[in-house]
Amino acid sequence: MPMSADTLPVTYHRTATVNGLEIFYREAGPAGAPVVVLLHGYPTSSHMYRRLIPALADRYHVIAPDLPGFGLSEAPPRGHPVYSFAGFADTVDALLEQLGATRYALYVMDYGAPTGFRLALKHPERVTALITQNGNAYEEGLGEDFWASSRTLWADNSAANRDAMRPFFGIEGTRFQYETGVHDRTRLDPTAWLHDQLFLDRPGMTDIQLDIVYDYRTNVALYPDIQAYFREHRPSTLIVWGANDVIFPPVGAKAYLRDLPDAELHLLDTGHFALEDRLDEIVPLMRGFLARVVG
Repeated sequence: MPMSADTLPVTYHRTATVNGLEIFYREAGPAGAPVVVLLHGYPTSSHMYRRLIPALADRYHVIAPDLPGFGLSEAPPRGHPVYSFAGFADTVDALLEQLGATRYALYVMDYGAPTGFRLALKHPERVTALITQNGNAYEEGLGEDFWASSRTLWADNSAANRDAMRPFFGIEGTRFQYETGVHDRTRLDPTAWLHDQLFLDRPGMTDIQLDIVYDYRTNVALYPDIQAYFREHRPSTLIVWGANDVIFPPVGAKAYLRDLPDAELHLLDTGHFALEDRLDEIVPLMRGFLARVVG
């Protein structure tokens, strides 16, 4: 039966002061229900979960923050220590502490993956389950062509190498991430990438984003520790992945099975932002998985 208006979960849009920064987050679902934390990727924000949140919040307490510098969270000037993946993880950790969320399932995507995995390394006892949607943790999962310019920057953070990457932060680069690998583009909401670009176009943001890309090299160095966490703690894991993703190709999804042989893997006929056109497939997979492993 379709939900009536009075039974649809309400999403609340809130702000908290975390380590001196104003952090925006979306929250929905009953207090005391199992917590699901949604961590977004580049270049988006918790906006990418606008349709997923109400699809889960009848049974789960859902929290989706905007990382610093993304979406509606505060964007301090360039050079602020929060602009690193360690800084992102510390911010999310402190927010969850404020909200009393000390046990949670993690949904990680793109930049949300190294952020969430740092949380898991810090607090392995808190992670009740893991859902990774195009969220990489393996060297082979870095698309060779897409990451070539980033690897060049990691080797030499020079002005010339930074300038070579600047066009990617324009609207064509953003739209490319949404559309590539999607067969029916009419299923995509164009306001999604226009929303993202609004925040990318703020003064000084390109250099901040380049600093974050440069810091991404620390995630690759951390992959062995993340993989050791998988082997040691064996979190119940659902892998839902766009099989046509050129940023994190499906070989990265399959690599999880080396360390998490009991993980559930689903390759979907889409690209990087799988939720945008495959929400109807991902929601039942998630709800079934969470019901089995979290309750």
